[in-house]
Amino acid sequence: MPTRTSGEPETLKDGDRVVQAGVPPLVPPPQKGSLADIPFTNAAEAPNDPVLSRKDVRAQWHDVTAREFRDQVVAVAKGLIAAGLKPGDRLAIMARTTYEWTLTDFAAWAAGLITVPIYPTSSASQTAWILADSGAAACVVENVEQSRLVSGERRGLPDLLHLWQLDAGGLAQLTAEGRTLPDALVEGRRATLTPGSVATLIYTSGTTGRPKGCVLTHGNFFAEVDNAIDLLHPVFTSVSEEPASTLLFLPLSHVFGRMVAIGCLRARVRLGHAPSIATEDLLADLAGFRPTFLLAIPYVLEKVYNTGRATAEKIGRAASFDRAAGIAQRYGEAVVAQQAGAGGGPSLGLRLAHALYDPLVYRRIRAALGGKVRYAICGGSPLGKRLAAFYAGAGVMVFEGYGLTETTAAATVTPPLRPRLGTVGWPLPGTAVRIAPDGEVLLRGGQIFAGYWNAPGGVPGAAVAPPGRDSGGGWFPTGDIGALDEAGYLTITGRKKEILITAGGKNVAPAPLEDRLRAHPLVGQCMVVGDNRSFVAALLTLEADGLGHWQRMHHKEGLRPAQLVDDPELLAELQKAVDDANSSVSQAESIRKFRVLPVEFTEEGGHLTPSMKLKRSKVARDFAEEIEELYRKRPR
Repeated sequence: MPTRTSGEPETLKDGDRVVQAGVPPLVPPPQKGSLADIPFTNAAEAPNDPVLSRKDVRAQWHDVTAREFRDQVVAVAKGLIAAGLKPGDRLAIMARTTYEWTLTDFAAWAAGLITVPIYPTSSASQTAWILADSGAAACVVENVEQSRLVSGERRGLPDLLHLWQLDAGGLAQLTAEGRTLPDALVEGRRATLTPGSVATLIYTSGTTGRPKGCVLTHGNFFAEVDNAIDLLHPVFTSVSEEPASTLLFLPLSHVFGRMVAIGCLRARVRLGHAPSIATEDLLADLAGFRPTFLLAIPYVLEKVYNTGRATAEKIGRAASFDRAAGIAQRYGEAVVAQQAGAGGGPSLGLRLAHALYDPLVYRRIRAALGGKVRYAICGGSPLGKRLAAFYAGAGVMVFEGYGLTETTAAATVTPPLRPRLGTVGWPLPGTAVRIAPDGEVLLRGGQIFAGYWNAPGGVPGAAVAPPGRDSGGGWFPTGDIGALDEAGYLTITGRKKEILITAGGKNVAPAPLEDRLRAHPLVGQCMVVGDNRSFVAALLTLEADGLGHWQRMHHKEGLRPAQLVDDPELLAELQKAVDDANSSVSQAESIRKFRVLPVEFTEEGGHLTPSMKLKRSKVARDFAEEIEELYRKRPR
């Protein structure tokens, strides 16, 4: 029988196994309107509230009020209408995470258009495929390189009529072209949109094959952001005298970053944009903007931690940093256990040790994030229990979430004041999670997409096919493997297609091992192998900043990665990382051998998707000889 206590998911068991968990919605779905209404509602209700901030050429941040943003949206929307774009036309946007991206997005919606994000790092063939498959009538790019890339493909894109370049005054040009049109034209376009109207086509990066366009409606985003805002009240709403704000550095071409931008404008949380995640650039933007919370992927939080440790090692304080990190982890675990009602909180001794290291270590970690951050929402891949506990102990509570492009970002999220380290939280209100007999995670809720654009069975360029391999009852199969605990918390253990089965018949999920290895400052990327093999092994790449620091500390500057892959000292350090990862699994699942590659896995090389996920089949093909070498001689 289903069981549920107040404020918790309703769970369903099959014997001793929890197979389903669901949480009712906190906010009823809107019956009319669209995302295009958000700037207009904000301007009507709070015209002078700062809803965004822009950075000028001197790196100074300037607020943009709700009224100012609304007026800019109307001006650009009129330009799009003046250009002849009709309701339902697709407008592609290819740019980094900038203010102009968000402005173009909302202006397009106000003009009744459907936006199509393209990663700014996409190749010519990838860009041409998305533009052709979506039937885009217009495209906005950021710079001349992207303009040349798109222009070079226009012969094969008969539907593409317009190309605007942001850094060459593209939005100013649109504003000028639409200046004589009445605002009523925008009002008329906006009035035709409903929650069921298509808002965007987001093409999944895909680990195999060509990207597919996920059709997300305005109602999908409302189901996602409205329930997330209500659930994460301490994050999205100011609970002190400090107004809530965030600096967005996730790509807006990805559904996670897009959801954040929409959610912040919906909640009137001041939003800034950071176009670069290069360490120096991002740290400078964080210091200048000083957000109160962050939306991040594990890579960024790992980078901040590793940079802190490298700095400590450089000045001879590595041992002190490691002690402080251990104390923060234990402190964070004790705080989380107390919030879950499973303990009395940190002991007196732990509190005293924590107080000693706060000004020496933890405050510096918070300063690297801008100084005011107290919350972070992390998605994309599991952060790892130890790093989540460290940040909790350092004064930054991390809410982990899980979702896909097809689920408009988060389907589960850590409930405030009820965290459980190592999980991706409860179902987002309005969402249900089911575990299939083979362990696959199935999802249902208002944020589940409408289907794939131009999918088999649909009308090309107009209709969509039903979502995925529907398992009955409206459940969407994710392809991920996971488990629910007694309280309804979800843990993701790997991808269904990525489960390795060794020659001895042992099922091995590579993701937990890879996540733990990537947390080491020397490891850039890794891929665990062993399908139909006698043991589990791994390919490792070196992280450039971590390697540079290691070389300086070991007086081996100037050597190229190819000259270091067999260095005994480096291999000994990496073996410690492998041993640490192995400590989290059984002996049969442990990595017995590893190979260090002299190159990095990159998106440009075809080994990573734009969202930093491994293309396993591509890696396996390109490094087949290195994998074979691992198995030519059995480990001792």
